[in-house]
Amino acid sequence: MKAIVQDRYGSPDVLELREVERPSAGDGEVLVRVRAAAVNARDWHLMRGDPYLARPVLGLRGPKARIRGTDFAGRVEAVGRNVTRLRPGDEVFGEADGAFAEYVCAPAGAVGPMPANLTFEQAAAVPLAGNTALMGLRDLGRVRPGQRVLVNGASGGVGTFAVQIAKAFGAEVTGVCGPRNTELVRSLGADHVVDYSREDFARAGRRHDLVLDLVGNRSLTDCRRALTPGGTLVLSGGGVSEGGSLMGPMALLLKGAALSPFVRHRLLVLTAAPDHRNLAALRELIESGRVAPAVDRTYPLHEAPEAIRYVEVEHARAKVVITL
Repeated sequence: MKAIVQDRYGSPDVLELREVERPSAGDGEVLVRVRAAAVNARDWHLMRGDPYLARPVLGLRGPKARIRGTDFAGRVEAVGRNVTRLRPGDEVFGEADGAFAEYVCAPAGAVGPMPANLTFEQAAAVPLAGNTALMGLRDLGRVRPGQRVLVNGASGGVGTFAVQIAKAFGAEVTGVCGPRNTELVRSLGADHVVDYSREDFARAGRRHDLVLDLVGNRSLTDCRRALTPGGTLVLSGGGVSEGGSLMGPMALLLKGAALSPFVRHRLLVLTAAPDHRNLAALRELIESGRVAPAVDRTYPLHEAPEAIRYVEVEHARAKVVITL
């Protein structure tokens, strides 16, 4: 099968389209014929081995997971002997390492039936970003109707889902984004849109019950200024590409965890784990019309390096999808 493979860290030039052996489903896995896969900040972090402090986990000289890509949509080709919830022929979406390939093996618990009203390209945009937004708002943020929620990075992959999910939960939503994305964020349902080139949300005087930080470009002090006295800050910054960093967004996350016991605000670090139950919740939101994936552009598999370059350098709006 064809796949986007990486042997060493570096720029998108280290990514190659190669013929590799097709995987086989283990006992608790499903083999999926991939029809589309989405690009995430995670892909360029793994491509570059950034931040450097993460390399003992990612792989010292090159990534342990050599095929890029995480979330996908496609049809089940085969199932392991312990899998009963899914069957060959099912149209599914989910998460697994190695999604930039014609076939991917995924744990059955990270895969679910895709929304009936989406194309494969739209469905591929959902799993990682939608799950991150859902867990940040529902599980950590505990959003309730009538609360004020601010999303920093509202036009990004996770942010576009976060704005819609917060609205679906009944919150009053403020989205922070750049000038070219204000109309997009407004179209997603944001009640207020802050253009960061013209206004500083930390000094605007408006207080929020929850701040979901998806960028990691502001200090803890700045984020806390935008909170009510008992408010919650959820940190899930993907970081921005600066040509390599020692700690990257990890620095802010570590500071937040260290400060949390000493302040009134709830400072929480989001670690989103794939779960078919969350995919089911997202499917319900999408099929009911309350949430819709926003796709910026698509690329064929052989142009995956350019797709990652676009996400890394151009700060793509919404989601970028690879088609197969």
